[in-house]
Amino acid sequence: MNEKKSIQYGFIKPALDAHTLGINTVVELLYDCGYNVIVADDKVSKMLNDYKYALRRKGILDWISSKKIQKLGISYRLDENDALNMVGYLINDLKESNLMRFQGGPIETVFFAGLPKACKAIEKEFKGLVVTFIGGESVRETLFKLGVPENKIPSKICTGSKYDDKLMEFGKKLIDSEEYLNYKPKNKLPYSEFGSMKDTLTKRLESNIKSGFEPLMRAHVGPFLSTLSRKESLNQFVDWVKSLAEAGYLDILSIGSSQLTQSNFGENWNDKANGGGVPINSPEEYKKIWESSRPLLVRTYAGTKNIPELAQVYEKTINICWHALSLWWFNKLDERGPYDLYMNLKQHIKTIKYIAETGKPFEANVSHHFAFRGADDVTYIVSAYLAAVLAKKLGIKTFILQNMLNTPRFTWGVQDLAKSRAMLKLIRGLEDKNFTVLLQPRAGLDYFRPDIYEAKIQLAAVTALMDDIDPHNEMSPPIIHVVSYSEATHLATPDIINESVQITHCALKKYRTLRKQKNIEDMSKNSDVNRREVELLSAARKVIAAIEDNIDNPYSTDGFYKIFSSGFLPVPYLWGETEEFKHAKDWKTKPISGGMKLVDQNNNIIQPEAFVEIVLSNLKDAEYNLKLRKMNNHS
Repeated sequence: MNEKKSIQYGFIKPALDAHTLGINTVVELLYDCGYNVIVADDKVSKMLNDYKYALRRKGILDWISSKKIQKLGISYRLDENDALNMVGYLINDLKESNLMRFQGGPIETVFFAGLPKACKAIEKEFKGLVVTFIGGESVRETLFKLGVPENKIPSKICTGSKYDDKLMEFGKKLIDSEEYLNYKPKNKLPYSEFGSMKDTLTKRLESNIKSGFEPLMRAHVGPFLSTLSRKESLNQFVDWVKSLAEAGYLDILSIGSSQLTQSNFGENWNDKANGGGVPINSPEEYKKIWESSRPLLVRTYAGTKNIPELAQVYEKTINICWHALSLWWFNKLDERGPYDLYMNLKQHIKTIKYIAETGKPFEANVSHHFAFRGADDVTYIVSAYLAAVLAKKLGIKTFILQNMLNTPRFTWGVQDLAKSRAMLKLIRGLEDKNFTVLLQPRAGLDYFRPDIYEAKIQLAAVTALMDDIDPHNEMSPPIIHVVSYSEATHLATPDIINESVQITHCALKKYRTLRKQKNIEDMSKNSDVNRREVELLSAARKVIAAIEDNIDNPYSTDGFYKIFSSGFLPVPYLWGETEEFKHAKDWKTKPISGGMKLVDQNNNIIQPEAFVEIVLSNLKDAEYNLKLRKMNNHS
């Protein structure tokens, strides 16, 4: 019998944990390596919810035995104590039933994937009996930990992940050398409005080019301790902002305001939970933050209620350097705001019209929110394009294209480059004398490993990835959203933020030097990237054409509602308003060769033409939903 086929992997997670991308990725990798893989169905997953009951655990053991599983994987990314107990109960039952290999049973290895603290506790408790995955492992590392020998890994996986390995090698050399610690912020070239209420992002970029181009560095800053009062938290934040401004590494302060600030600004919060982030609740407090941040440019989150009014507050208090809205998100769909989707779109479009009047840039905070909910790569691109066209039609002059790389985190670098270039090419095609596109790449939200040394290496590596998007344009990217290396473990302090900026600057400079010396591959000529880019562009254009040909006035509140309601933007992991938007949710995606694709129930890739045909059959439902939503909103 074939050696690989003789090994049976089985994976299970409790039904209450919605995180499925990790398991789907591992399953696909093992399939590619030729192994048998079984994933527990809903019935067995629900048994794991009730792991404290012996009868439920017996059902899980029966499943393990009936499926002849030899390598058992458990995934649980919620409470760490629950995770330890869950694994403990199962390991104990496996031993009592003599199912472990060292007892003569079938189970050779047990794997656990979860939060870092849960993994650490499980490793300590079971002393090597359980192999843990904390997240952030490379493709090769994942397969090795799963027990797949190198000679069994297909060449397409080795080739696809080779670029990622090279980036990590680059990052390791940079971090080990510690040369990034020598980076000092360059002197900013002052101009008459520099640091004043009349300063703008455009003026800062123009000055930056004159003084020797380096990308402007933006970082998200949002400390909050539940042990501090609201005023104490604000004072701490002001101190942090002063420290960052004085150090001079950062260019753009992005205020990480609390959920209450976004949803209940200016109201009496009473005993409402802050929800993390800086608890700002008055224009005066925003003014104080702006004053402490001189001469940084400043921006913050949009509101989730009274959105246009809060945008006006930002203009008057912090001279917000650009506004960001997420259009389809931060509402009842993702349980981040009080509005239904239609009302949210209406408020966002009203706000964009106001932003256009101010002349400020606009950032569509859109694509990665679709990716978070299981969208395919084409949807990632199409959603950004639709937002850019809407912005241009509403009078926005400068469009900031945020591009979250490593999302989902298993995405191969070659796929990220193809996706990024396809998106950039489509949206740059909208540019003219009245519309400019500024690329702003960033690392993925859950990309970094909890090990600080490894996370620093990842930060240097993802910076190199950013530079390979447009490798022969030294003015790109003009802005980098620096995600601090401590993202996976703890809040980034000013020192960590500054060091993260140092790593980013130094990595960019070093990588460009290596490119000029021809010591790295010219990724503009990489055939895998170029082939995938052409494929993504073709698919995205077909979907966009179908939208523009079949939806009346697509770039409007009604149009954007119908686009989503009919299923043009698939989100398999949507968890709010699922009945109203069943056509958006009723899709299946699958990680394939480091990218994310739409597949049917038999895991066959759905081609763009077939996708469009399915969606167009849903348009009558979308029209009905829209009519009903309008009636409800007027009642």
